[in-house]
Amino acid sequence: MKGKLMLLGIAGILSYCCLSCQQTNSSKTTPNDTVAALMDTSSFSTTIDTKNVYLYELTNKNGVQAYFTNYGARLVGLWVPDNKGKLCDVVLGFAKASDYNNPKEPFFGTIVGPFGNRIAKGKFKLDDKSYTLAVNNGPNTLHGGFKGVHFAHWILKKADQSSLTFAYTLPDGQEGFPGNIQMEVTYSLNDNNELMIAYRAETDKKTVINLTNHAYFNLNGEGSGTILDHQLQLFANQYTPVDSTLIPTGQLIAVKGTPFDFTAPKTIGKDINTNDQQLSYGKGYDHNFVLNKDKEGEWYKAAHVVGDKSGIVMDILTNEPGIQFYSGNFMNEQVQLKNGKKDSFRTAFCLEPQHFPDAPNQPKFPTTVVSPGEVYQTKSLYRFSVK
Repeated sequence: MKGKLMLLGIAGILSYCCLSCQQTNSSKTTPNDTVAALMDTSSFSTTIDTKNVYLYELTNKNGVQAYFTNYGARLVGLWVPDNKGKLCDVVLGFAKASDYNNPKEPFFGTIVGPFGNRIAKGKFKLDDKSYTLAVNNGPNTLHGGFKGVHFAHWILKKADQSSLTFAYTLPDGQEGFPGNIQMEVTYSLNDNNELMIAYRAETDKKTVINLTNHAYFNLNGEGSGTILDHQLQLFANQYTPVDSTLIPTGQLIAVKGTPFDFTAPKTIGKDINTNDQQLSYGKGYDHNFVLNKDKEGEWYKAAHVVGDKSGIVMDILTNEPGIQFYSGNFMNEQVQLKNGKKDSFRTAFCLEPQHFPDAPNQPKFPTTVVSPGEVYQTKSLYRFSVK
């Protein structure tokens, strides 16, 4: 059975009776059982900067529902079954499209680029030519600058019953990045409860590209409280330590014997308050981990996470060499989420498959340089099950 794609249109709102988890009528949920409870197509969509913003839905035969908007090519919400037959929204987001047009918390669920993560002092060189970028994170550039692609209006290029493709071209010189960069992001949902994100880009000038998705996860459900009791395993024996501005030093350091050792499952909170300089720099975890490249089919294993209350398991597989783990250290109740709760401190985490931060300035890191005639392609998979 194939999934379902819905354009919820210029008047769609995501709401679900102020609950993160919805009780289903049976252990096997159909899409129609939950749409009535979760959807109200009256006011999600709008115009932002005179352009239309829409809401889209993908579902599968198990009742999993994923919602997206073309504003930032964002993942708005993701309902998956927990170990009691409830559907839980495991991705933080907003009830109205206009709430995403927010410089205080601009990255919820969005695609970040053309270079995800940080570039030191907003500068890099290509072929001895220097480029100066928009500086939006202390002295550095973060996630492409003030606008990047997260405040862009992507177009829906293709759609079928199980996938949709958003496209956007970043103009040459925007935020300081060279080249007209043509980007595509495809979200696919299958009947194995796997959400795949595939990225593709081309450029007409040599440039740097590092695309990823910045979803905020809570496997107990949006707004359900702390994520510190989630069990986390990262398939990484090394990480990239940072300076006080969170730029990698260039070293690859073994995690063994440090608070960064997630090679065996442990709670996120177990070592987060350890007296450690790296943790003090990030106010918790905000670091890139070097994946071991353990293979599972065509993928590298990246992360395994279990919600302590829901039993929901998320496995992340990727083509990327690294994954950024962020433990929600800067969340401080600046915005209201879909269910009416605030984005409280450490009530969500991010796991972003990626190339390494500051790679344009770090010749020993895997390259992020893309030249005209080359095609940038990568993909990551998020698999959901229950424990």
